Amino acid sequence: MQEIPESWYTSWFNSPYYHILYKDRDYSEAAVFMDNLTEALALPKTAHILDLACGRGRHSIYLAGLGYQVTGADLSPKNIEAAKLHERPGLRFVIHNMCLPFQQKFDAIFNLFTSFGYFEGANDNLRAIRAIKQSLAPGGVGVIDFLNVNYVAQHLVSSEQKIVEGITFDIQREMDAKFITKTITFKDGEKSYQFDERVAAMDLNQFKAYFELAGVKLLQTYGNYQLDAFDPDSSERLIMIFK
Repeated sequence: MQEIPESWYTSWFNSPYYHILYKDRDYSEAAVFMDNLTEALALPKTAHILDLACGRGRHSIYLAGLGYQVTGADLSPKNIEAAKLHERPGLRFVIHNMCLPFQQKFDAIFNLFTSFGYFEGANDNLRAIRAIKQSLAPGGVGVIDFLNVNYVAQHLVSSEQKIVEGITFDIQREMDAKFITKTITFKDGEKSYQFDERVAAMDLNQFKAYFELAGVKLLQTYGNYQLDAFDPDSSERLIMIFK
């Protein structure tokens, strides 16, 4: 088994509280995005898709339902344990560090829902992009679905509170030139918890610099899950198609 480095994301994503807080994520939005994306990429039903940093597999499961062969990969053993309950012919889940290439090659590799830029060092961002490239079959395409830092800066909610399953989550957000950080504090019974989420505040130009170093060619950018054109000021998402 691959060694799993200690970091904020291994502890938080492996925690049951992560899935409690985010239990109401929009599955219909994910389905629309997958429909639009596979159509735009003209992926044949024979394609083998890697869902990289798949979480508990919501995108993987939907893609398999469309008829694709799908592998979901995630660093969190707890996520993969939950995802494996949905395994069937054509759909499998594995523990994997996204900074490392697969021996197997894929027709498409999807990295979705801002599952990038968590790393402690900038070099790991480059390693991850290189690993995606090395894991693509000839003619294969990669997709990174990231946040748009300009949109986040304009719409950042610095403080909010959510009550889920009787637990009150206090959430603080801040942003600087390098990172967007979310601090989550709560009590469960008599025990207090604090978890942090941190993602690199990377814009399109920074991704382009990584792509150039990795020998990756950017093919297309989109600004939302309806695949409208990317606008650096107003788009909610930064979706990049590359090979």
